[in-house]
Amino acid sequence: MSKVLFLNVTIDSLTMDEAVAVADELVQKRNSSFIVTPNVDHLVLLESNQELRDAYSKADLVLADGMPIVWLSKYYGGVIKEKISGSDFLPKLCELSARKGYKMFFLGAAPGVAEKAAANMQKRYEGLQVVGCLAPDLDFEKDPEKVKMVNDQIKAAKPDILAVAFGCPKQELFISNYKDELKVPVCIGVGASLDFAAGIKKRAPKWMSNHGLEWFFRMWQEPGRMFKRYVLRDWRLLKLLWKYRHQK
Repeated sequence: MSKVLFLNVTIDSLTMDEAVAVADELVQKRNSSFIVTPNVDHLVLLESNQELRDAYSKADLVLADGMPIVWLSKYYGGVIKEKISGSDFLPKLCELSARKGYKMFFLGAAPGVAEKAAANMQKRYEGLQVVGCLAPDLDFEKDPEKVKMVNDQIKAAKPDILAVAFGCPKQELFISNYKDELKVPVCIGVGASLDFAAGIKKRAPKWMSNHGLEWFFRMWQEPGRMFKRYVLRDWRLLKLLWKYRHQK
């Protein structure tokens, strides 16, 4: 795989089909592998969050989630072939699983969302096995007993792919901390992807996504929460671009 150092993270330069093929190989290897899909917000968080950097260092596959990363990559270390967002990659993993007989587990989102996402994906991909859906309490990770309950349910289900929808950095830290205990061949943080798969939230039109405007659509949908992310925090990308200006 071709790797590109972009600002503070090394990204695998792959097409969607190539990324799916790598995920398939990771399932077949049966190791406890970890996939991350950094977007601009992740890059900003990585710069100041040592725990998140440590979690990212354990990733087996790093995919660029955002057209700005793809566009800017040629000026900062090399060309990234394609944007591969978690919300596009999750359906591809469902399709792969249905075709290969892999079992999936959906963890996170609001109560009932994972179940609805599973039902929609099973209608779309005949034969898909979703062997578990679980929405833990908001701060469950602070209670060892609740963590044990969650981990025991995942281990009992024995999935091949675990999709974790807690949002960054919580999902990455959870996977990093427990992936070896869970012994799931592939774990991936998928953010809002279960909401999209369930139809709870609408995705931006394809033309907006292709032109790097998905952030604008999401801020229009959730102005309060997304304003904090995109305006109050993610402007720091400009500082990163300046800091790493001599990277190439």
